[in-house]
Amino acid sequence: MADVEEPKFNSLADRIAALNKQKNFTSPQPSGKRPPPPPPPGKPAAQNKLLTNPGPIAPRSPNVPARPQRRPPPSLPQRTNTSNSVVESPPSLPEREVPPPLPGRRKSAQPPPALPSRTPSSQQLVRRGSNSSEISHISTLSNLSLNHASSRTSNTSTETQPNRRVLAPSFDQAKLPPLPPSRKEKEAQAAREAAKREASEVIKAPLVSTRSAPVIPQIESQPRLPPRLPSRPGKSPTPIQSDESPSLGPRRLPPPPSAFVRPKTTFEAPQRPATRPRDDVPPPIPVKSRPTLVEIDAVAVRAAATQAATCLICRDFSRPDSVAAQYPSQSLPRHDPVGYLANVLCGLFPSATDKARAIFTWCHHNIAYNVEEFFGKCIKGRNVEETIFHGKAVCQGYAEVYQAIAQRAGLECVVVGGHGKGYGYTPLAPGQRPPPRDPSGHAWNAVRIDNGEWKLLDACWGAGSVGDQRYHKGFNPQMFTLANELFGLKHFPRDERHFFRADGRLPSWDEYIRGPHGGAEKAQWFGTATEEGLSEWTFSPAEKHIPVYHPTSDPVRFQFSKVCEHWVPERHGKGANYLLLMKIGGVDGRKEDLVPLDSDGFWWWVDVPARDLGAPGQSVFLYALTVLNGKDARGVTKEELARVKGSGGYSMAWAVYAKWELV
Repeated sequence: MADVEEPKFNSLADRIAALNKQKNFTSPQPSGKRPPPPPPPGKPAAQNKLLTNPGPIAPRSPNVPARPQRRPPPSLPQRTNTSNSVVESPPSLPEREVPPPLPGRRKSAQPPPALPSRTPSSQQLVRRGSNSSEISHISTLSNLSLNHASSRTSNTSTETQPNRRVLAPSFDQAKLPPLPPSRKEKEAQAAREAAKREASEVIKAPLVSTRSAPVIPQIESQPRLPPRLPSRPGKSPTPIQSDESPSLGPRRLPPPPSAFVRPKTTFEAPQRPATRPRDDVPPPIPVKSRPTLVEIDAVAVRAAATQAATCLICRDFSRPDSVAAQYPSQSLPRHDPVGYLANVLCGLFPSATDKARAIFTWCHHNIAYNVEEFFGKCIKGRNVEETIFHGKAVCQGYAEVYQAIAQRAGLECVVVGGHGKGYGYTPLAPGQRPPPRDPSGHAWNAVRIDNGEWKLLDACWGAGSVGDQRYHKGFNPQMFTLANELFGLKHFPRDERHFFRADGRLPSWDEYIRGPHGGAEKAQWFGTATEEGLSEWTFSPAEKHIPVYHPTSDPVRFQFSKVCEHWVPERHGKGANYLLLMKIGGVDGRKEDLVPLDSDGFWWWVDVPARDLGAPGQSVFLYALTVLNGKDARGVTKEELARVKGSGGYSMAWAVYAKWELV
């Protein structure tokens, strides 16, 4: 087919004129309603006339295809402000310039190549828009999607593109390998197997030697069924000798004869009874096995020593006390004095009780109560080392020093804060209500001693006392040896876990303030009585005021006891006991007298008529006769005192142990 030369145009108007001459192109007739658009700027009016009024149509060129003319945009809706307003037509938009025609295609005489023959495919895939993403798309296909029939597009794509990668056949869910069992399934299977083994396992009775062990009935949780009786044969078969006999229940034996003595256990062989005597005389007492008096006394001494070792009151603390007195604070090294004291005070003693006592005694020798800062209300805070070298502290300083040394020595120790009935405490008046709960103002310690027992102690009150705004140094071992129950009568901890009572009871604040006598004021007790082994907590009457003319107060029993049962005054005290005397005023207070007390070694007591005690307003005292005729009166009995008083002239001196008031 010959190529036709495409005409060339010098301007857009020439091209438009050529298009108008074509047969298949007809310009739209302009509407009479709309005026022609204004000519574009910069062009002559003749060109606009060519656009609006074209001439005769030129013959159609066979090479240039006909291009349809674009339709003008629709007209905008007309606005009407009022119903009678005149509608104004908007101005027409200028026509867009038509682009030049495309060049003609050259026709080729060669036919297109034939398509390859289709090959059926068993795989049906869904074609995606890109060949590069085909692999990732196939990798995301599931077994369910592979089982469904694919579209015809996938078949066509595989036929037309034979060079693509061939995929593996789809998986069959019925042929997939089973998943391994989970942990829960394994545990359930193991439990089922264990239950099957227990159900099928035969429980055998334990083997017991018949020669050395007695027959002991086995206690079972469920009773066994009685054994089945075998069917009786026609003839008795010959018994088969077997070593193992079936375990039958205990057989009820007939009572033994009088001449047979049954052995006590299976280990003892049966013995023949001895010939009974004709008369009823008891057998003789063996004299050779009777202990002597010396042996009896030795056993009593050992028993008393064992009890004294467990009792803190009677325990011998002379060695820890002597070691504590050998290391004054002036001789301590400036570097780590706490560790040095823990080594020298506690390193010699394996007992935790002795270690705790050595630290308690050292505080008495080397720390004094700081009365200047206490009464001046200017207490300064110091650490443990500063308190040791300063030599003065209040109760908190005592407790912190004791805790630091005890913990470095390996003891369990805590500081206990709370309220103490010490200096400045005033007992309740009759009928007065207790103050609000305020367990503060004092500090002490709790340390774990032998046998894991928690022991309460007060190193501050054990070193001395305060009176008249002065410090009186004096060792008070009772603040270490006192039982926790008695210690709590004057100490109330802030934390209820620090009572450490043996009975586990937790006293209330009101009970602590009122005391063991329900708020009644206690009789005045002096420390000299405690040093001589008398208990401050067991004497009676414990109340300070004694009614004279009350009908229920006649007679009045005065009684006292030792601090513990195994207190020996010659070993634990200063010597033999003094003779105790009650100093009374007589009937209506007109005749004073000294009445000695009876004693059994542990208790002292005397009964006095109430009217013989004296007149209301007077006082009754408990005396200890210390000097008789210029000699020490230890061990003097009331018979010896009566004999001396009956002889005429004599001289006496005494110490005051307790005091009461008559009302």
